[in-house]
Amino acid sequence: MIVGSTGAFGAKIAELLLRSDLFDLTLAGRTRAALDAQAKALTRATGRPTSSVALDASSVTATEIAATGANLVINASGPFQSGDYTLARSAIGAGCHYVDLADARAFVAGIKTLDAAARDAGVLVVSGASSVPGLSSAVVTHYRDAFAGLREIDIAISPGNSFDPGVATVASVLGGVGQPMRMLSNGTWRTVYGWQGLRRGSFGAAGRRWLGYVDVPDLDLLPAHVAGIQTVRFQAGLEVSAFHLGLWAASWLVRAGLVSSLASLAPRLLAVKRSLHRLGSDRGGMTVALRGLGRDGKPKSMTWILAARSGHGPYVPALVSVALAKRLASGLETRTGALPCHGLVPLADILAEAQGLDITCTTNKEPLPP
Repeated sequence: MIVGSTGAFGAKIAELLLRSDLFDLTLAGRTRAALDAQAKALTRATGRPTSSVALDASSVTATEIAATGANLVINASGPFQSGDYTLARSAIGAGCHYVDLADARAFVAGIKTLDAAARDAGVLVVSGASSVPGLSSAVVTHYRDAFAGLREIDIAISPGNSFDPGVATVASVLGGVGQPMRMLSNGTWRTVYGWQGLRRGSFGAAGRRWLGYVDVPDLDLLPAHVAGIQTVRFQAGLEVSAFHLGLWAASWLVRAGLVSSLASLAPRLLAVKRSLHRLGSDRGGMTVALRGLGRDGKPKSMTWILAARSGHGPYVPALVSVALAKRLASGLETRTGALPCHGLVPLADILAEAQGLDITCTTNKEPLPP
């Protein structure tokens, strides 16, 4: 069962899962008419029956989930910054595995509070099966053994301007602008602010973009899991420079306390973005730069680069949950308990789900220029 199946990422998960005959899908959300239309469209496209059920992730019960017959619940409903674990708890109560696409730092870390209940129920509960921390940590895990000592991890993401997020997604982004966050830098935890730390970053075939700090689970998870790490940085950027620099300028107002939050501006700013959708392109990118000491004792640097073209960037956050669902269905994943999605799914499995999409991954032996 995919909760939030009509959203930007839930729809991609549904499409990718229906490539496989391992799954029968139930689409779930609050608006029955939209769910029915989506189910009919998927049935026509794939020739496989797809059902739908109306439910509210914030109040759903274990009985309601059990009634669907689901073995796995994928939560793509977001945003998770202000969410709780109602759906996860109800999935556990129904004896269902649970996977979500959360990228909220506190939400992903807090999923461990459900560990005992998940183990008792014999199910796996995973938070963060998305671009971060699911994919980003898979990249670090895959290349970590090439280093005798990993000292710096630098992650960046920038979607193409053609991506059309919902109001809730925009509100969660705006809510972080100018807000304080903790980041490990040169061995010391220090406070930085959302959408500051302005710099230019390169995404290979997706081009160069402005970047700023964003609060994500990786900022806690990577220091906890990578011994000797000195710096972990995550930044995101908007393709259209005017949009990004506007948020950077506004971040100073929030930081100074002149504005408490930009989240309430989401409907108006999204309308502006949509009116200017022809600006920019359909290309997005993600980079993970690693620096430290190589096995030969000499300084070593490398950068993994993902470039998504043809408007296929919104598939990237869906890849990890689909790969994990397949591992559960095939019996490759047998763990139980509740945990963040850190190094949980092999990079090869994740990228296998991008087959047929205009998504490419390359590796540079030296970091991209700033």
